[in-house]
Order: sequence, then structure tokens, then C-alpha cells
Amino acid sequence: MTLWDGSFPFYPGTNVYFPFDTTRAIIISVFLSLLATSIIILPGIRGRGRLFWFLRVVLGLFVGAVVITIQFSRDWETGWVTANTSYKSFSHALVNADIGLHIGLRGMNVTLVGNPVNQVNETISYNEHFAWSFSADYDHSYGEGLEKGLPSPILYVAEKFTTQSPCGVHRQYHISGHYASLTLWMAFCTWLISILLFSMPILLYGGYMLLLTAALMLFSLLFFFTARNTPKCPIQFGPASLKTDYGGSFWLTLATGLLYLLLGLGIIILNSVQPEKLKLVFNLDKGKGDEEEGWHKSYLPAEPSSSEQDVLMVPLGELCEVTATQL
Repeated sequence: MTLWDGSFPFYPGTNVYFPFDTTRAIIISVFLSLLATSIIILPGIRGRGRLFWFLRVVLGLFVGAVVITIQFSRDWETGWVTANTSYKSFSHALVNADIGLHIGLRGMNVTLVGNPVNQVNETISYNEHFAWSFSADYDHSYGEGLEKGLPSPILYVAEKFTTQSPCGVHRQYHISGHYASLTLWMAFCTWLISILLFSMPILLYGGYMLLLTAALMLFSLLFFFTARNTPKCPIQFGPASLKTDYGGSFWLTLATGLLYLLLGLGIIILNSVQPEKLKLVFNLDKGKGDEEEGWHKSYLPAEPSSSEQDVLMVPLGELCEVTATQL
């Protein structure tokens, strides 16, 4: 006996995935709003410092958006395979589908898309998330997938990462993802400090903060690299094998870390070799420095002139004699 237009009773329907990541969309929208605000106030900046100011704003917002986005992205490690595989338990029906594995710092997604999408009287389009952060229980998520009756390919891939799996990769991904995420949050804090130092402006220490931000981002890659190179069980679908490789978030983090490393080194070198050019980039001209120096000097007590010092150095007897002569 079947229900729901021919599907088994314990399969209440397909779980169609949302067309885009809402978390990433929110983060990008916030930073784009900040960029639009910067463009609006751009005409109020005079002189050639306008271009340098705009470049600093764009670069700073880009790095901040990258550091936050990669925290919640699920493409640090990705892989796809096209295979003919069984679709449901207790069924001999085979489907042709694209099976994808997307691993992030907080969990992984398993994607199943049919070729074509409509097969065996159903729409085959799934994207299931299984979390392994410290606040989530991966085995519980996997158990819920079993209760919902997810398709067999999804459960087969998810089973490889359970704590009871003989593959033994759950602990490594769990710990590596946690420390990589913690390191990236530290990089976000140092990024904020660098922006504060450049706005004060304290250029040299701002350059040091850029170097520290770059170092933390590169260290996060090192943490994830340890999980990526652990021995894994093969994920086989007949003759086809699902293999993963570094994804977009990994390469974006690497490129951003190297960019900040070069910028930090450039600022430190310019500060020691040609500080005037560095001040030009940050719109700190000489006139402003001379004006501030004159402002400080205006509040200093006036030094006595040489004539006044001579009068004060005259002995008291001679001073009385001079006064009597004048009278």
C-alpha cells in the first residue's frame, strides 16, 4: 500500500533546497550597504586623497566580508560525482543523479540532484545539512535523517562521517573546524583593530595588525589542512567514486591572507623608507602636520627674550645706582 502519489508512506515528500545561502546573502547585503554609504559621502572628500580613501574603504570592507562569510560557508571542500544508484531503501529502482559533498567548518551538506530532476514519479532535488559544531550533535542529525527516510545516497555519504563509522574522520573534522573558526574570529577582531589604528592614524601599528590578521587567516588554513589530509574511506557508487578537493572558501581565504600579508609588509617598509609617500596614501599632508605643530606651540609659555634675561642678571647694587643717576 502506498500514499502520496506512489511514494512510500515513510517518505512524506522531497526536501527541495533553497536556491541560495541566506546567511551569505545577508552578510553580503550588509557590506554592500556600507559600500553604498561610502560612495555617497565620497564627493565630500577633497583633493587627490579621494581615490586613496575609496580604495582603503573597498579593501577593508572586502576583507571583513570575506572573514565573516567563510565562517558560515560550506564549500571549504567540495566534490561531485554522477552515478546510477538506488534511490530508496527497500526499492530496486535506480536513478541517475549528481551527488555532491560540501564540507564547511561547522558541518557538511550532501546534495542529490536527478538527471533529469523528475524520475520515478518524484522530484529528486535534495540538499541536507549535517552539523558537527560543538553546539550540535552530528549523530542526532544523522538519526533524524534516518527517521525522515532520506534517499539512500545521502544517508550513505552522511554515514561515513558519523562517530561510529570505521572511517574515523568525524573527530578530525570536528576539532579542525572548531579551531579554524576560532582563528578566523580572532582575525576579524584584528581586522577591526587595524581599521581603528588607520583612522587615528597610527600607521605603523596598523601595518602590524594587518600582518597579524594575515597570519591568523593562514593559520586557519593550516588547521583545515590537517583534517583534509586524514585517510578517508572511499565513497563508491558502483564504479564511480566521490572525491573531494579544496573549495572556493579555502582558496578565497588563502588569497585574502596573502593580500593582507603583502599590504602589511608594504606599509611597514614604506613607513621606514619613505614615510612621506605613506602619509600621502592616507591623506596626511605636511600642511596638516605643521598646523597641528603650531597649535601645540601656541599653548606653550613664551620664552623670555635676551634683553629681559640681561636685566634680570644685573646685580642689585648696580641697578640702584642706575636708578639714582636717572633721577
